[in-house]
Amino acid sequence: MRLRNVTGSREVIAACDYVIHNEQECRGKWKEIFGNDHPIRIEIGMGKGRFIMDLARQNPDINYIGIEKYSSVLIRGIQKLEADPLPNLYFIRMEAEEITTVFAEGEVDRIYLNFSDPWPKDRHAKRRLPSREFLRRYDEILIPDGVIEFKTDNHDLFQFALEELEPAGWKILQMTEDLHHNAKMMEGNVMTEYEERFSSKGNPICKYVIAREKCQRTEAVKECSI
Repeated sequence: MRLRNVTGSREVIAACDYVIHNEQECRGKWKEIFGNDHPIRIEIGMGKGRFIMDLARQNPDINYIGIEKYSSVLIRGIQKLEADPLPNLYFIRMEAEEITTVFAEGEVDRIYLNFSDPWPKDRHAKRRLPSREFLRRYDEILIPDGVIEFKTDNHDLFQFALEELEPAGWKILQMTEDLHHNAKMMEGNVMTEYEERFSSKGNPICKYVIAREKCQRTEAVKECSI
């Protein structure tokens, strides 16, 4: 996906108080940053921020962090947050691959992945956010019973994501290949901009909620069993 540069976006982001600029220095200190002990949930690839802002507005007792690597997209989220400030939400401009340098072990309660780049070429499979490589990163930062929620309209990406779970030691808690016709999973559903657009065209939305198998960590390996 090719995104246009927005003139001055990096300067606006650098000057914004809603964006964390020294994110690696915050590792292990996020409760201090927010000033409370509330759970921390992150969205990787937040886009223009509608989804995570809606969640933060609905859940003032939960802290949220939106992660986006494109300045030209992040600035749209900043504009929304400046118009409607939320004390339990911060943004970070960073690459998803760096999350273990920004969050400590067990520091995150939940991870949201919404309409992620499918990276369709096989040689780019490791870049896909639901890949086993990323699942290992998520495993490092999530609390023991933490979960991941993943939504996409790309059926091939969803099948890939399902195939990655068992080798990486994760299990499905909930799953559907047509979210908007699944009454149980639609309860409390918060839509993204993409979700609203695609579902209005009749495109089925796939979603899973996953958690680790019961795992015991050692210094070198992680042994998992159902």
